[in-house]
Amino acid sequence: MTDHQALNILLVDDQRLLRMGFRLILEGEDDFTVVGEASTGLESLAMTAQLKPDIVLMDVRMPEMDGIEATRRIAAEHPDVKVIILTTFDVDEYAFEGLRAGASAFLLKDVEPEELVSAVRVVASGDAVVAPRVTQRLLETYVRAPQKQPVPLASLSSKHPAPLTTHTGPGGDLTPREMEVLGAISEGLSNAEIAQRFFLSEATVKTHVRRILTKLDLRDRVQAVVYAYEHGLVIPGAREE
Repeated sequence: MTDHQALNILLVDDQRLLRMGFRLILEGEDDFTVVGEASTGLESLAMTAQLKPDIVLMDVRMPEMDGIEATRRIAAEHPDVKVIILTTFDVDEYAFEGLRAGASAFLLKDVEPEELVSAVRVVASGDAVVAPRVTQRLLETYVRAPQKQPVPLASLSSKHPAPLTTHTGPGGDLTPREMEVLGAISEGLSNAEIAQRFFLSEATVKTHVRRILTKLDLRDRVQAVVYAYEHGLVIPGAREE
């Protein structure tokens, strides 16, 4: 998507009033277009296939098919479509399952209008994890890492990182620098912030991120964060404040 193209958004929620509120907020932006509304997971699948939205705002608890299964199907069948899970609580097992299913972020249903707009733009750009502190808290609460020897996040992404060995795991192997970048991604840092931390250009950081996602066969940055936690590459609660 170029800067001059509109973002097409599909709203999925069984509450008509909530859909109306989100539509009013989103259509207040010149570059946002709400292309459709669905009230069930099944409807969201059909409308995604028909309308090809850039972003799907997806509720979790719906009749016929819940938002988790719908997200899983959309991620598998339409990899270019990004899903944002809508949840009631900031630490919610459904929100985490949504991330595991392929969602790119989650938002609270009572999100402020400007935060909703910002989140949609961030997810569309693919540059950063939405609400990194909340996302990390969710991961720290629900991820149960395998019994491995994990690498603390402080070692992965501190300004003076400890020596790292190349990581070999499912989907490929990461170089020490890619491990550092993965650790920084797990903190929710943007490409610009990662570049500043490691004294790299943003173009170089983008290359590292792309290689990490390719090697590990991951959909986007949020999936990289989930991967890092689930495979013991970071320790929940061990990050630097």
